[in-house]
This record gives sequence, structure tokens and C-alpha cells, in this order.
Amino acid sequence: MSSLLEIVELANGEIVLRHADGDGRPLINIRFTNESEMVSATARLEVAKAMIQAGMATFAEIVENQEEEAVFQAEEVYEGSEQELSREVVLH
Repeated sequence: MSSLLEIVELANGEIVLRHADGDGRPLINIRFTNESEMVSATARLEVAKAMIQAGMATFAEIVENQEEEAVFQAEEVYEGSEQELSREVVLH
């Protein structure tokens, strides 16, 4: 599956993010209320793009923070085991 994504407005007015060459199932669905009909379709698409970009940036930040936390925890475990190995043991 391609990593290329596309933003598409469907016939029902829903805007979706999906894989460009996939099965068409949306990764993200955005629906605007009837009240937003007074705003042009182009403006709704621009708002949807901004929403998707913000969501993806936030998701990437969360993943990065989780990865950093995993590395930090791994370093703590390694440092703890290193300290245990450096203890002198005297056998009689």
C-alpha cells in the first residue's frame, strides 16, 4: 500500500483522508453541519486540510514523545543493570 494520501470530498459532502491507491476506506472522516453550507465548498476543504494537518502533527508529536520515553526507560534499565554488574563481590 502506498504512503501517498489524498483528501477527497465525497458526493454526500463528507471530506475524507484515504490512501490514494487503497481500497477507498477513509482514515479520517470530516462532516460539516448544514450551518456550514453558507461557507463555500473550497473554504470547507481548506478547513478540513488544516484540521487534518493539525491532527497529523499532533499524532506525530505523541508518537515521538512515546519513543523518547521508551528510550529513557531503556536507558534507566541499562544503567541499573550496569550498576549491579559493577559491584564487587568477595567470595570466601
